[in-house]
Formats: sequence, structure tokens, C-alpha cells
Amino acid sequence: MDQNFDTVAIHAGQDFDPTTGAVIPPIYQTSTFVQDGIGGLRGGYEYGRAGNPTRDSLQTLLAALEGGKHALSFSSGLAAEDSLLRAALTPGDHIVVGNDVYGGTHRLIEKVHGPWGIANTVVDMSDLAAVEQAIRPGETKLLWVETPSNPMMKISDIAALAELGHRHGLTVVVDNTFASPALQQPLALGADVVVHSTTKYLGGHSDVIGGALILNDDELAEKAKFLQFAAGPVSAPFDAWLTIRGIKTLAVRMQRHCENAQAIAEHLAGHPSLDAVYYPGLPGHPGHDLAARQMRGFGGMLSLAFAGGEQAARTFAESTELFQLAESLGGVESLVNYPSEMTHASVRGTELEVPVNVVRLSVGIEDAADLIADLDRALARL
Repeated sequence: MDQNFDTVAIHAGQDFDPTTGAVIPPIYQTSTFVQDGIGGLRGGYEYGRAGNPTRDSLQTLLAALEGGKHALSFSSGLAAEDSLLRAALTPGDHIVVGNDVYGGTHRLIEKVHGPWGIANTVVDMSDLAAVEQAIRPGETKLLWVETPSNPMMKISDIAALAELGHRHGLTVVVDNTFASPALQQPLALGADVVVHSTTKYLGGHSDVIGGALILNDDELAEKAKFLQFAAGPVSAPFDAWLTIRGIKTLAVRMQRHCENAQAIAEHLAGHPSLDAVYYPGLPGHPGHDLAARQMRGFGGMLSLAFAGGEQAARTFAESTELFQLAESLGGVESLVNYPSEMTHASVRGTELEVPVNVVRLSVGIEDAADLIADLDRALARL
């Protein structure tokens, strides 16, 4: 029967254990599986790199969350991206990439795949004319979209970009890490592949690293699955189990993340120490109306541009208490990050360079009043 998202997040791929009746399926913490005679595999399992019931459970859940036919779980978000790039591209191919993607994604494309003959062009994905102009007929194979983007919170029109990409025969990839499937489902909007760092909102508790691909194309899925097996960047059983556990509360967590981030953005908008508050939930954000149409909430991420420049941004990032200074995002606890020196250090000097006066906030699910008081105390020190 058809079920709503909140129900799917708890039950998809999570049948109770038929032997004991345990409500939570067990962790299959094993590297190999006994065969009933040579080639007599029980349930198709032979070796942990090729398949594991816990990982399969997560993959079933991920596909259901994004409304996709296939899902593959990897050891990290970048491992997922790497497998996709190798499955979809050959030397001489070209990618059009958003000019505000995660720094690690650009590093992977530019520094790892670039020397192997994969070219790329970065472009503002909100400018459809510029995107179309960047496409090289016969060479461009992928259109790589990240929305909301990291860390400037730009909103790209997934449906319009999918239509444009398909008109040129491209595979359209959307990094859905910031929104999560609780707020946005790119496949339903026309995208071909969804990429996740499951480390973030899907895991949700800052205790596991992982990545995922979700897609409908049988051939591309088979190529990515072969690379998952042949190169081995699989998620471990316990990591898969932790991610499943986190997903069970995804819907309620995202509701609180959104509420808290909205309250903080509204509180900080117009503050004299800030040049800008980048949050799509604010009516003045250039992507507000589009985000309201293609998302079911504005997310838990926002960024701040400081009027006092680099020193003010650094001082603020080192002055908060509840907002802990750390890499990553999407956990239940609030984090503050200085992208220029942290998550996006690898893109300094490129078109993706993050301004030195920008600080990124991952708003957790603590009490909003406490979080606002913490930010106010830090701002008062400037």
C-alpha cells in the first residue's frame, strides 16, 4: 500500500527478524557467508564486499525515501560520487558543475578525475542561459547540481535544469545532502541521479560516515554497482545500521532543524554586524519563491556574511559555545564552520572560493532560544 514519507522512513526495508521476532533487524557483522556446496549461496550472499543484508536493508530504505528504483550505499559521500563519475564518464568527457558546490566535490572532479581526462566548467546554476552556453556538444555528459548549495545557500531550479540537460542528452545529478529527501526529492522533479553524504542529515547524529547514490537507470546503476564491488568503497554493516537508525527520525528532526534555522535567520536579518544572512526561508532571499515550490521546508543550514570582514568572521566562529566549531553538518547538535579555511579550503583561488567574511551554521535541534542567545553573545564580542 502507498505510505507517506514519515512512515516509509521507519518501515521500508525494515521487516522484523523472522527467527526471533526482533523489531529491529540485526546487524550482520560478518565478512563472509557459508555456502551450501560450491556456488550454493544463501540469499545470494557470499562475501561482505559483494553484499550484506544490513547494507541491502539500507539501500532498500534509501531508494524508497527518494522514490528511486536503485540505491547504492558507500563508505562516504565522495566514494559515492567517485563511483558515479567513473560509471558515467570516460576520458574526453566534460561536466558542467555548479559554481557553489561542496569543495570536496570540486576537488574530486578537478584534481582526481581531471588528470584522467575529465574536463569541467563551473557555472552559476541559477542562470539557465549560462548553463546552456557551458555545454559542449558531444563532450558534456553530466550536469552536476547542488541545491541548496554549500555554503552560499543558492537555490537552483531542478525541473528546469533537468529539462535543459535532457534536451542536450545529459545525465542530471543532484546533490540532495542539504535538503534531504524529507524536504526535496529531485528524481520526482526530473533528475536522473541523487547523491548524498549520508553522514549529514540522513545519519543525523555525527557518529557515522557514508554516502549514497539513488537512480532509476538500470544500465548506469549496474555500472555503479560493479564499481562498488570491484573497487570496494562499501559501507560497513555497523555504519549502515547507524544510518538506518538515524533515518527513522529524519522527518521529525528536519521539522525542528527548519523551525530553528528560520527563527535564527529572522532574528539575525538586519543585524548591524552582518552584511547578509543567506537562508532561503527569508522572503528577501533570491531563491525564496523557488525553494518554497520545490522544497517542503527551507532546511537547517544558513550562512552569515560579516560586515567586519575576515577578522570578524573568525572571531565569531571561535566565540560561540553551543555552536561548536567543527567540520560537517546535519547532526542534532549545532555546529559553526569557517568555510574558507575548513570545508572549502581546497577551492581557494578558484571560481568556487568562499568569501573570507562568511561563516556557515548547521542549526541543530536544541532549544531555539538557547541557540539565539549563544549567537547574540558571540556577536557582542565583535
